[in-house]
Amino acid sequence: MALLQWLNLMGEAVFAVSGVLAAGRKRLDLLGVLVIATVTAVGGGTLRDLLLDRHPIFWFGEGEHLVVIAGAAILTVIYVSFRRPPDRSLVVADALGMALFTIVGTQIALAEELPAVIAVIMGVITGVAGGVIRDVLTAEIPMILRQGHLYATAAITGSALYVVLVAAGVPGPVPVVVGMGAIVLLRFVSISFGMRLPSLVVTDSTPDEGER
Repeated sequence: MALLQWLNLMGEAVFAVSGVLAAGRKRLDLLGVLVIATVTAVGGGTLRDLLLDRHPIFWFGEGEHLVVIAGAAILTVIYVSFRRPPDRSLVVADALGMALFTIVGTQIALAEELPAVIAVIMGVITGVAGGVIRDVLTAEIPMILRQGHLYATAAITGSALYVVLVAAGVPGPVPVVVGMGAIVLLRFVSISFGMRLPSLVVTDSTPDEGER
């Protein structure tokens, strides 16, 4: 099996885990858990394929995708039924899934011979869209919109590094490892040390009584 396929399946498994953890925190029933796990795992790739007009959608014609998602979700349900997951398990699973899917999306866009900027955008969409759908369906503010931690910035950095290394002719899995490593490292450093982008603050002036 090609490296791209392995990365895709690994990303689906990890994102399915994050979906189960998010659904479990909302005390959803087992069907709801499986739905959240599935849409988290396939959401980003589905949106990417629709934007790139790739048919069939990647998981339509290949049954192993749903098997991996269901297997990862069921194993996670069994695990959390007996042991309480670590407090940051959702954040860790989300970071790993985003790293895997971002690089997969970038690889696919480059294979379509798209410009480097578009490849990075497709990588970021693949990496973050599933998590956004998960958070919206579980009534949470999407991680990409939460102030205080680098999220999409990490995906952009890792995808851009991958594109640069591939363009430079770096051989083997090195671009994949470096790109994924940069994403995970930035996420964890951001969370651990509060690294963030500067915020834009616009202050509204309050009119005086005589101006109302």
